Amino acid sequence: MSPGEGNRWAKGQTRRATEPEWFENGFFAEARQLRAKLPAKFRWARSNSAAFRLFPLRADTVSLLLSRRFESRVLSVLYSSQASRERITKSMAKVEVDLYEVLEIERGATKEEIRSAYRKAALSSHPDKVPEDERPAAESKFKSVQEAYEILYDDNKRQIYDTHGMSAFNGSGDPGMGGMPGDVDLDDLLAQMFGGMGGMGGGMPGMGGMPGGMPGAGKPRRSRDEQQDYELSLEELYKGKTVKFYSTKNVICSLCKGKGGKEKAKAKQCSTCGGVGVKEFINQMGGFLTKQTQACTTCSGQGSFFSPKDKCKKCKGKKTTEEKKLIELYIPPGSREGDKIVLEGEADQVPDQEPGDIVFRLVQEEHEVFDRAGADLRATIDVTVAEALTGFSRVVIKHLDGRGIELTHPAGKVLTPGQVLKVSGEGMPIKRSDSKGDLYLVVNVKFPEENWRPSPEMLEKLKETLPSPDAPIEATPVDEVHYDANGNMEEFGARDAQGGSAWVDDDDEEEPAQCAAQ
Repeated sequence: MSPGEGNRWAKGQTRRATEPEWFENGFFAEARQLRAKLPAKFRWARSNSAAFRLFPLRADTVSLLLSRRFESRVLSVLYSSQASRERITKSMAKVEVDLYEVLEIERGATKEEIRSAYRKAALSSHPDKVPEDERPAAESKFKSVQEAYEILYDDNKRQIYDTHGMSAFNGSGDPGMGGMPGDVDLDDLLAQMFGGMGGMGGGMPGMGGMPGGMPGAGKPRRSRDEQQDYELSLEELYKGKTVKFYSTKNVICSLCKGKGGKEKAKAKQCSTCGGVGVKEFINQMGGFLTKQTQACTTCSGQGSFFSPKDKCKKCKGKKTTEEKKLIELYIPPGSREGDKIVLEGEADQVPDQEPGDIVFRLVQEEHEVFDRAGADLRATIDVTVAEALTGFSRVVIKHLDGRGIELTHPAGKVLTPGQVLKVSGEGMPIKRSDSKGDLYLVVNVKFPEENWRPSPEMLEKLKETLPSPDAPIEATPVDEVHYDANGNMEEFGARDAQGGSAWVDDDDEEEPAQCAAQ
């Protein structure tokens, strides 16, 4: 069989190729490179049988399963349709996500730039800001933006991501062995691409079964966590806060125990989604393709349904009912932006799954007076020229808890514009301790207003009292110029010295015509 003939097999057939042929076609070298790029969960260790190896059909397809060792034996190559290969390629595109592209920032961006980009992206992609038909795509993008921010804003996670990429993270966005980004589940991903594999124990068509199945198979999965931002003022973060509110959540129906139908009724498999419960579509976002899923409208995402006469009378076949519950959210003093308050097991209940958590991510509102950096606070205080020269004793600022902060500055010690006064122990509380950060006060010296008109005698007394000016600068010649007392530094550099036409260089003038050489 020639190499060219190997690419023209009928749909659904299994092709067998020997080692020399694979080297001749160059498939093995490319498969090796592709395998190295895959997350650890895709790189199974060497199997006992060559039948467990899945190589690419062509050089432009994706290698999904690849043994570490190439042996001199017949290799099983699973042939699938072009549509299947495209699904594999697009599924893998979701793994290779550039978090910097998601937030549209440079790799050397500062934390302030990351936070600013996150707020902008989160606002533009919020599902509540788009029409109903665009919400699935918006929800996916919003989730990608949140995940990018949680990793890049944390210095440790960012370093791990820059070194190892998304393969170093698990589904929760935390570092872990062999993780995958977002909520991608390996079993679900393989089932979607190969049409169901029986938990990897039933085997692939034409390849035999994988003994033992995947680790953890058969255990109840955990439902998805619910995440949302919770905005707080700097005063609330300083003092701490306890919030009580009613939350509506889905709970397992107490009548049918999550079955959805009457006691002896049997559900019918949905023909629209084939029992999966979702439909798939491809969406382009941020320069890469992602595979989105949308709940099947026929079965409401259940994969099966009961006839109207067999549905549970309480939940109407939905398997869950709504329940209101009083939720108490405690924000300890000293909490900061990015902190997470986790309410374990309070997410919506799903049949045959452990309930997930409700995760509140704290977001700090901007403050008019104070800036925060870690446990420290910074503010600007105004003092008059007289106070800067002669001293003062007064309340200079109102703290976040309502206390007045009084300073006594002795006479004879001059305060200069921009000078920083450090007040130890008056910053933000440090969680799980009795300590506090520091308060930094930046001095702004307020000079008299323009309409200040002192008498000549007063000015003479000021000249006699204040230090004498420096010796005059000697220069020749001397030009007396006029000035604008209201100059604007934003205009600095606006005049282009090369943009005018008043100056003409002699070298640029056109030379007169020359006589032709005889």
